[in-house]
Amino acid sequence: MEHEAHTHHGHEGHQGHQGPEGHAGHAGHSGHADHTGHAGHTSHTDHQSHTGHEGHADHHTPGGGVSWAMAAQATLHCLTGCAIGEILGMIIGTAFGWGNVPTMVLAIVLAFFFGYALTLRGILAAGVDFRTAFKVALAADTLSIAVMEIIDNGVIALWPGAMDAHLDEPLFWIVLAISLGIAFLLTTPVNKWMIGRGKGHAVVHRYHH
Repeated sequence: MEHEAHTHHGHEGHQGHQGPEGHAGHAGHSGHADHTGHAGHTSHTDHQSHTGHEGHADHHTPGGGVSWAMAAQATLHCLTGCAIGEILGMIIGTAFGWGNVPTMVLAIVLAFFFGYALTLRGILAAGVDFRTAFKVALAADTLSIAVMEIIDNGVIALWPGAMDAHLDEPLFWIVLAISLGIAFLLTTPVNKWMIGRGKGHAVVHRYHH
């Protein structure tokens, strides 16, 4: 008899699980089925965050849409430094009575100096340390200034009487203006090619932005 009572009480313990109250706590889990459709929306948020960067990818792509205006601005920057250096070199050479060759050498050296100096000023203004700024200036302007000086001084050397003209003679200024103009026209495509490949003044633009 004691065994039968024990068996009877064991079944009563299971009755509480068969009633609807025992499963009522599980009804809340049915709400999770509604959220399964939203799982895919997480990928949409990532997709939206990248849509704004599509334009930047094209902007930084080498060779992507480099305008002639950008190349001309970079060339004009170098041209300014070259003009300052050459005029100053002629003034110093004339003042000391130097010949044509040492005066031209000094003018070329000063052209590089002022070309680099103008670039350095802009990079240093962006908060870059001098060592880094100097390396950027060398990478950005060396080829451009070299091409410009070869063309510029080549025109002056080949122009009859230009090498012997003094600062107070119109011939000096006319030939200088013509030589710088030719140098500008021929150096601009070089700068456009370099900027399009992420070199030259493209390196300088990274620090300005």
